Amino acid sequence: VQLQASGGGLVQTGGSLRLSCAASGTSDSFHSMGWYRRAPGKLRDLVAIILHDGSTTYLDSVKGRFTISGDGAKNTVNMQMNSLKPEDTAVYYCNAQFFSPRFSENWGQGTLVTVSS
Repeated sequence: VQLQASGGGLVQTGGSLRLSCAASGTSDSFHSMGWYRRAPGKLRDLVAIILHDGSTTYLDSVKGRFTISGDGAKNTVNMQMNSLKPEDTAVYYCNAQFFSPRFSENWGQGTLVTVSS
C-alpha cells in the first residue's frame, strides 16, 4: 500500500488549508485513515483519524477547527484545517491501517504546513 499526500503549504494565522491523502495498491477498504504531525523538537501527535464506520477522533487543540473526512471505497482521506495557528506548524503525515488481507500500517511521505504569525 502506498500513500500519496498533498495540500501542505504556507498560510497566515487564521487561514485555511486542505490536506488530502490517497491510498493505492489495495482493493480493500481502510480500517482507519488519519493524520499525524510532528512539530520541530516535539514528538509526533495524532491530529485526526477516521475509522471505517465513519467515527472520528481529534486532538483536543484542533477540535472545532479541523474536519476530517474519508471515503472507504476510494481509500482517500481529507482534512480541512481552518483558523490555523502558528502552533499548527508541523510536518503532517498521512496514516492508513488495513486489516485485510492482513494487518498493515502505512505512512505517507509527509507534507509541511507552515503558519506564519
